[in-house]
Amino acid sequence: MSTTVTFVTPSAPAPPGQPDISYAPDYDKWQARAARRLKEGNLPTTLPKGFPEKLTGDLVWEGESVADTYDWTYVLNAEQLDEIDRAVEHFKGLGLPLGYVTAETFPLPNLHGELRRLSDELHNGHGFFVIRGLRVDEHTREENVIIYAGISAHIAPQRGRQDHKYNGQKADVVLSHIKDLTWSQGNGEIGSPAYTTDKQVFHTDSGDIVSLFALETSAAGGASKLASTWRVYNEIAASRPDLIHTLSQPWDMEVFEKADKQYIERPLLFHFPATDSTPERVSLQYGRRYFVGFGALPRSPNIPPITEAQAEALDTIHFLGEKYCVNTDFQKGDIQYINNLAIFHARDGFTDTPEKRRHLLRLWLRDPENAWQTPEVLNYRWAQLYEGVTPEGQVLPLEPFIRSAGNKGR
Repeated sequence: MSTTVTFVTPSAPAPPGQPDISYAPDYDKWQARAARRLKEGNLPTTLPKGFPEKLTGDLVWEGESVADTYDWTYVLNAEQLDEIDRAVEHFKGLGLPLGYVTAETFPLPNLHGELRRLSDELHNGHGFFVIRGLRVDEHTREENVIIYAGISAHIAPQRGRQDHKYNGQKADVVLSHIKDLTWSQGNGEIGSPAYTTDKQVFHTDSGDIVSLFALETSAAGGASKLASTWRVYNEIAASRPDLIHTLSQPWDMEVFEKADKQYIERPLLFHFPATDSTPERVSLQYGRRYFVGFGALPRSPNIPPITEAQAEALDTIHFLGEKYCVNTDFQKGDIQYINNLAIFHARDGFTDTPEKRRHLLRLWLRDPENAWQTPEVLNYRWAQLYEGVTPEGQVLPLEPFIRSAGNKGR
């Protein structure tokens, strides 16, 4: 279990009836809750109908040993970096807005085949990889955004909507910045750890693929950690099948953006039987703050509190994520890609200095050619992300901002 724990933001107040659980996981409370629930008994001892006893394949890996069989870092060579630089100049010569970056307007004739192979690795292999070696300091911020969007377009051509407004105007914001903004914004508006130096506990984002590009790393800390959903599933299925029931049943999940209803009911864990063209799969989609709140966005008292079983399940997947995770050794100039339906991720807390501030760019991507089936109850969310996003409507901001779903002042 990791001993690196950094939580700076004060705990969000809990609504009435909520179990004793906060955004910062507490190992002792988890163990005590598990022991108490096991002692009370009456827990299911078999898995929900159809769910597998054990998943197998490249997606079942452990952090301690995955490097023995899989090299997840793809290091760009000088010729490939030169090809990327030529693609930047080609796109700039077209005089088009950033939303028009595609595999066609950012041509990589030699690197394209390797990037398509890496997309297959995301969807049918180990579920993650890192591209290393981009020369960040040799390019302007706009050029780095072009490079990031351009390389990504060859891996997964669809960019997902991360916000629906920018500078107060309706927009399809497809790029966001992950950076500590407490020094400029204070904590009064921030309701997501993405904009703080806090440890981010294990979670998934939205969409098929989550990608991060490191423009700069922190002075200390900030390790990027990934865990195999399938390895964690196997552990829970073998030892606590009742929690597979809990995870696959509906939860009341808060909606932080303005909506007619401030929560939706949906499971966190999904099962897909094998078909003629796809293997049996399990997918996880969740974020802890949607059930316990964070910072300036506490869980609303107008939403039913989570149950003791759900509190235990949240801690179980977090601490098993810690147990089986890998640290990808994220460096400046790296781009990390993960299959967001099969891998969940976390970040250690970190320390910035005036000279060295951690700054990542993020894309939510989809590759229609290789994409996994979307859980039916998430079709609405995938539509919010990917439908109707046009080149002319896309905004790829060059400077950090707090997106609506993490902003109290939304």
